[in-house]
Amino acid sequence: MEFEIPEKLAMVHLIDSVIVADGEVHNGEINALTKLMTIIDFDSNFLIQARSIDLEQSVNILKDMSEDKKSELAQILKDVAISDGYIHEKESDVIRHVFSEIGLSKKA
Repeated sequence: MEFEIPEKLAMVHLIDSVIVADGEVHNGEINALTKLMTIIDFDSNFLIQARSIDLEQSVNILKDMSEDKKSELAQILKDVAISDGYIHEKESDVIRHVFSEIGLSKKA
């Protein structure tokens, strides 16, 4: 699936938010992020750019995505959250907040 640049920025921002939510960056999360760099097509400089936008900006961009893209994002966020072996409550909170804001009914 092809994402627009603003969508990628917002997605990468959220992926990063899930990774740092529990206060620790685990090897599994780093591996998941590395794989996503290829799948979503971004690099470490793009990650730095993505960190410069805030959660509300990200949410506003993602609200306008198609349902297919939102479903893809939901799966990516879940995969990142579980990549260290378990979903931390803070990771789940971030995902639930985003899902509710962008109109995704799926539970994290």
